[in-house]
Amino acid sequence: MIPRLRGSAYPAPGAFAVLVAWAATAIAAPEGLADCRAIADPAQRLACYDRVSGRAVEATPPAVGSPRGAADAQGAGEVRGTGTAASTRMEDTASLLETAWGLHPDAPRNAIRFYNANYLLFGRYTNRVNTAPYAAMAALAGDELHLDDVEAKFQLSFKARLWTTDDRRWSVWAAYTQQNQWQVYNDAVSRPFRETNYMPELFVTHGVDYDLGGGFRWRVLNAGFNHQSNGRTDAVSRSWNRLFAEAGIENGNLALVGRLWWRIPESAEKDDNPDITDYYGYGSVSALYRWRGHSFLASARGNVAKGKGAFEFGWTSPPILGPLRAYVQVFTGYGESMIDYNWNQTTVGAGIALSDGL
Repeated sequence: MIPRLRGSAYPAPGAFAVLVAWAATAIAAPEGLADCRAIADPAQRLACYDRVSGRAVEATPPAVGSPRGAADAQGAGEVRGTGTAASTRMEDTASLLETAWGLHPDAPRNAIRFYNANYLLFGRYTNRVNTAPYAAMAALAGDELHLDDVEAKFQLSFKARLWTTDDRRWSVWAAYTQQNQWQVYNDAVSRPFRETNYMPELFVTHGVDYDLGGGFRWRVLNAGFNHQSNGRTDAVSRSWNRLFAEAGIENGNLALVGRLWWRIPESAEKDDNPDITDYYGYGSVSALYRWRGHSFLASARGNVAKGKGAFEFGWTSPPILGPLRAYVQVFTGYGESMIDYNWNQTTVGAGIALSDGL
């Protein structure tokens, strides 16, 4: 049966559940507060609250008698991960990646955290509307195709720790990210969800503490599997499976994350998008910088040999209403969503966010 371009033309399975989850998340505590409450030492707990709020903090030595302070006192002169001797080890109380991944021993063993950015763009404008994937269906259904160049877009993304060692240096995580493009202002076709992308992931995290020089430290190494699809059938179906490895380094309020992936091959009969790596490439790099409560995120990916890829920039403000922050997103290139994987466009959107992607 050919779906029609009205009402349920672009179904979003679980859309109601997604909206409920968004509403519930809007009143949830910001990421990292649970970790702060779990810290017994007052000085370290205050430093944790400062860095979660985005306020710059000075490095403070761990209190004698605290679990981490005792360990450092006993192991003075050894830098973890480097295998080299040093007179002291400076306690880095403002570690972005340690906080994001719960790598310190006081972090909750089982935790649910934000993963990629969580946001709602009330308006997202594109300079090139992609009608190509739906044109054949529209013609068969006898409808004219009308897609607005302004739509809403939102993303929900969480990760949950399934298992960890006592020192939190090794963990197993499951994650889920869902992104929706919603023609909410398009009453000509009954305001459908144009596209919904689903991405479950399962991966292992290893906490690292390796001095790279120049103030940079390697903090985290991830490796695992993810599946991404739009849950559709026939001509508009898009999906792929990947194995990936990811490393995160930081310097003060700057975090850099690089990811490489390998696509798991599919048979020709099942492959909806055999040339997807021509546009998405084989890796990505992201940079996030926090300054006085603001967050600036830039990311790039692509296939250098093919000359195709994408760049995205995001700005998140300090909180403006409870945990809600103003958010602006700019995207240019291929693959803003899976249905658009081979479509080049530039989009600009504005709305609110709950997290900045770290």
